Amino acid sequence: MQLDFSFLRRALIPPGAPVTPPPPCRKKTAAQTPKKSKAQSFPPEFEAGTLETKARQLLAEVGCAVLAQKLQVRWNSRMRSTAGMAYPTRVLVTLNPRLISFGPEEVDRTLRHELAHLVAHARVGRRRIAAHGPEWRQACIDLGLLDERRCHDLPLPKRSIRRSHFYQCPACGTELARVRPLKRKSACLACCKKHARGKYDERFRFVKIARSKTEPV
Repeated sequence: MQLDFSFLRRALIPPGAPVTPPPPCRKKTAAQTPKKSKAQSFPPEFEAGTLETKARQLLAEVGCAVLAQKLQVRWNSRMRSTAGMAYPTRVLVTLNPRLISFGPEEVDRTLRHELAHLVAHARVGRRRIAAHGPEWRQACIDLGLLDERRCHDLPLPKRSIRRSHFYQCPACGTELARVRPLKRKSACLACCKKHARGKYDERFRFVKIARSKTEPV
């Protein structure tokens, strides 16, 4: 039916009537064509794949072969004041590219620091632990960091972030200030350790409270 209709329209045009040609197709100029962002390049010894291979060997040496098979190591250029981050559920370690300017020793130390978080969580299973508690410290020792601190002292650029979400433990009154609201159930770790053997207990779930002013991080 669509083909027949097109012929019908042509038949209605009087003979000799001017036919308007279709507008020409415009070619995209250099200004209109979006530029592709260039991937950041690193020296061979700092390539993500090289660091990932090294990290997998370290995990295998401390008895975490299964964890080593799933591990991913990535550079994250959006990091500012943070040297590295570990994501236990994703078995992922991200590093700040600014570490390279401090030399290979600092890159190696930060990599082991973040791997210790993964090892600590893998060893305890589903049990809740403190981020830099005894489990993490033991993992640091196993990975060759004998006297590791919880925070780095590198001269990385600082930024000020406001915390506008506040929570409180209904049992001990411990307060928690966050930049973003809690998306899942979270309880006071100290109370859970003291009264529930480190397992999540609804009695100690953080309750949101109101604050008149925001607080800087």
